[in-house]
Amino acid sequence: MAETIKLQGTHTALATPMANRKVDYVSLEKLVQTQIDAGIEGVLAVGTTGESPTLSHNEHCEVIRKTVEFANEKSLVLAGSGSNSTREAERLSREAQDSGADALLLVAPYYNKPTQEGLFHHFSRVAEAVEVPIILYSIPSRCGIDIGVDTCSRLYEKYPHVCAIKEAGGSCERVSQLRQTLGHDYTILSGDDSLTVPFMSVGAKGVISVASNVIPTEVKKMVDHANGNDFQTATAIHEHFYTLFTTLFIESNPVPVKTVLKAQGIISDEDVRLPLCPISESSLETLLSVTNKLGLTT
Repeated sequence: MAETIKLQGTHTALATPMANRKVDYVSLEKLVQTQIDAGIEGVLAVGTTGESPTLSHNEHCEVIRKTVEFANEKSLVLAGSGSNSTREAERLSREAQDSGADALLLVAPYYNKPTQEGLFHHFSRVAEAVEVPIILYSIPSRCGIDIGVDTCSRLYEKYPHVCAIKEAGGSCERVSQLRQTLGHDYTILSGDDSLTVPFMSVGAKGVISVASNVIPTEVKKMVDHANGNDFQTATAIHEHFYTLFTTLFIESNPVPVKTVLKAQGIISDEDVRLPLCPISESSLETLLSVTNKLGLTT
């Protein structure tokens, strides 16, 4: 199955809309439809942007199932199924696959900080439990550890469906190392909107994007131009939206992006779950100044 799915391109890390302390599936369907209308290659359910840490197990699985239903095979559905418990990651991954997810995103185990050998065995157990493609997710700022280049290589050699990585370590040098070590059939995706074009200039083939929640057409154009080796146009788009890319992280993700989605009328409420809280007045003023200037909000 891994060989039949092309993971390059633009994939949106969907916010999970909430209202009255519950998941708002009407807004989720509307959000997924905006992505399909923009031609986005894939949508990611229950990543960090989807507030996976505070969804119950039942909610986690239902959001994936509903996202598959709403996408209706018009875009790929990626599902976040990582955990710092190997048993939990196995269970979530099997359930996501059974719900129809096309690929899985597995973050490095956080807080318990395993060695690279521990990471290899952790991801191996999940790889042996599922058949759909697996995208590793290396984000040391949240997890405290990298997924080492050699660990990625060992996994890819033993399990060909562990065939991609979302790279959020902030280093073009590491992207180059991954490309040199793993070859051109292995898909590297940027994990930071502001680094997508730089990463693609040295071998990444797309992005798992937060910004494409609110500007899906524009992020897709940027990525498509970069994949077409038109870096002049891709860079121009990057420069135009760079301030948005950074301002969407003025406070903890997904607080700012939900604020913009609500202002755009795509979701009904900007609710987030504790320990996240509503955006501060000063940050809101800065955020809306940027989005108003770009014509995204009024």
